[in-house]
Amino acid sequence: MAKGSISPAPFVLPGDLEQQAMRVILQACAAVLIWGCFGAAAAQAPAQPVPQETTVERQVRALANRDTQIGLYLNVLPDCTSGPLPTIRLVAAPAAGKVVVKSAKAKATNYKACLALEVPAYVAFYKAPPEFLGDDALTIEVKYQGGRTEIQKITVKVSAPGGQQKI
Repeated sequence: MAKGSISPAPFVLPGDLEQQAMRVILQACAAVLIWGCFGAAAAQAPAQPVPQETTVERQVRALANRDTQIGLYLNVLPDCTSGPLPTIRLVAAPAAGKVVVKSAKAKATNYKACLALEVPAYVAFYKAPPEFLGDDALTIEVKYQGGRTEIQKITVKVSAPGGQQKI
């Protein structure tokens, strides 16, 4: 054992108190967004904690028969390097259009503490058929390393090419 380190004493709580303590630990971890805390809690808990899942609803405007970007997925670490890219799954396909995900390089300046960066990314595109006008809906599941999952419910408002306001 290294000098100055403290050996943790075994600490056991009876029945319901152990479960309550684990709930408090998990809630505290989620409240302050310390993802590494889940590893410590999981080592003491008899079962793995349920990964955090959030749902995001948003709208995107698109023109018929044109590729429109509906999502950009990347992972930038605090040291401004790229972390593992998330896993993307189409949970509910759009009724009229098609969704395609492509690999890309994302360039950004002044992103969080990063003055300039270039990292790999996934870009999701939506394309409606030429005759379709109206709303189309789709759902994408994005799973990040560490167990965080985001469900994105996207409504695409498709209009004719001449229906856009000129600036």
